[in-house]
Amino acid sequence: MSVRTCLSLAAALGFLAVLFGAFGAHVLSDSGYLERCYANLEPRNVSGLQLPPAYKYLQDFHTGVRYHMWHALALFGVGLLMQHRPSRLLSTAAWCFFGGIVFFSGALYVLVICGPKFGGITWGMIAPIGGTLQLVGWALLIAAVLRTPVPAGSSTTPMD
Repeated sequence: MSVRTCLSLAAALGFLAVLFGAFGAHVLSDSGYLERCYANLEPRNVSGLQLPPAYKYLQDFHTGVRYHMWHALALFGVGLLMQHRPSRLLSTAAWCFFGGIVFFSGALYVLVICGPKFGGITWGMIAPIGGTLQLVGWALLIAAVLRTPVPAGSSTTPMD
């Protein structure tokens, strides 16, 4: 992924995270849509608490938004690093963060808005693919940082 693509995607994904966050807070929370969609489902047991399905699904949506924004910021950071030290590891990390947002947050968005089996796909089974991509992105970022040479004359101890 090029630096320009990375930074452009990061900015666009950050914009979309704010948009989806507002949608969740103002449309899904206030419209009664989730209550109508999930009225026939039994309460969900979450950490020993019985929660209405609409509440549980709203929390799932918010989780998608939170991970969406954090990984858009991670993508932005990778783009900034790529400006100074381009590498295949950083490029691959960027693609993993992008794919992670699409598959993790995207699956949660579809699951909540359209239902768990929309289009014959079990969306709850797609999210772990995205989560795995996000983890791989972080591991690649660690590897890229550890492989970056320390400039001559720089201190190698944190407090010097």
